[in-house]
Amino acid sequence: MNAAMSQENRGMWMGMVGVAIFSLTLPFTRMAVAELNPVLVALGRAVVAAMGSAALLWWVGAPRPTPRQWRALTITSLGVVVGFPVFSSIAMRYVPASHGAVVIGILPLATALFGALRFGERPSVGFWIAAFFGSALVVGFALWQGGGEFHVADLALFAAVIAAAMGYAEGGRLSQSMGGQQVISWALVLSMPILLPITVWLCWNYGLDASPRAWIGFGYVSLFSMFIGFFFWYKGLALGGIARVGQVQLLQPFLTLIGAALILGEALDARNFLFAIAVVAVVAVGRRMSIRR
Repeated sequence: MNAAMSQENRGMWMGMVGVAIFSLTLPFTRMAVAELNPVLVALGRAVVAAMGSAALLWWVGAPRPTPRQWRALTITSLGVVVGFPVFSSIAMRYVPASHGAVVIGILPLATALFGALRFGERPSVGFWIAAFFGSALVVGFALWQGGGEFHVADLALFAAVIAAAMGYAEGGRLSQSMGGQQVISWALVLSMPILLPITVWLCWNYGLDASPRAWIGFGYVSLFSMFIGFFFWYKGLALGGIARVGQVQLLQPFLTLIGAALILGEALDARNFLFAIAVVAVVAVGRRMSIRR
C-alpha cells in the first residue's frame, strides 16, 4: 500500500513539473504567432522537436515500437503533435493567452474521460463530481474574463482540448511500457515525413521574417512545450494514473495567467488568485477519491 502511494505521489510531482512547463505554452505561442504564421509555428515546432527526438532515440539505442505501439503512437501524434498545436496556435492569433486558459479549464475532465472510455479506468462518483466542479470553476472564470461570452476562437480552443486529451490519455498509457521520453520522441519522429514538407512549403509562402521576441516564443514551444515537458507529463500519467494525475491540470490555467502577466503584460488582479485557491481545493478533494485501475 505504501509503495503504491509512493508511486502515485511521484506521478503527481512529475505531472506538476509537466504542467508548469505546459502552462507557459500559450503566452509563448502568442509571442510567436504575433509575427509568424500560426500553422507554421504549430508544425514547425514539431519538426524542430522531432530532430532532437531522433538524436535522443539514436543515442539511447531505443528499440523500435511494436505494431501495436505504432498504432498508439499514431493517435498520440495526431493529438499532441498536430491537433493541439495547430488549433491553439490559430486561437492565440485572435484572443489573449489569459482567455486561452479555457483550454486548460476543461482539459482534466476530457483527459479523464478519454482514459475511462479508452482504457477502462473507473473513477468514483466523487471523483467525477470534483472533476466537473473544478472544470466548471475554470470555465466560469474564462467566461468572466471574456465578458460573459466565448470568442469565435473558442471553437479552435475546444478542438485543441479534444486533441490534447486524446493524446495525453493514449501517450500516458503507452508510457507504462515505453517510458515517457520514448513515447513523445517516437510520436514526433513518426510525424516528421508528413510535417517536414508542409513546414518547408509554409516557410516558402509566408516567410521567416520575425523579431527575436517571436523566435524566443517559437524556441520555447519547440523545445519545452513540444519535447521536454512530455518527459515529465507522460511519466506522471504512467505512475499515478490518467484520471488522477490529469487533475493536476486544473492548476494550469492560473499558472498560464501568471505567465501571461509576466511575459506579455496581460492584466492580473487579486480575484484571479481566489479562483486559484478554489481550484487547488478541488484538486485536493479529487486526489482523495477512489479510482479503480
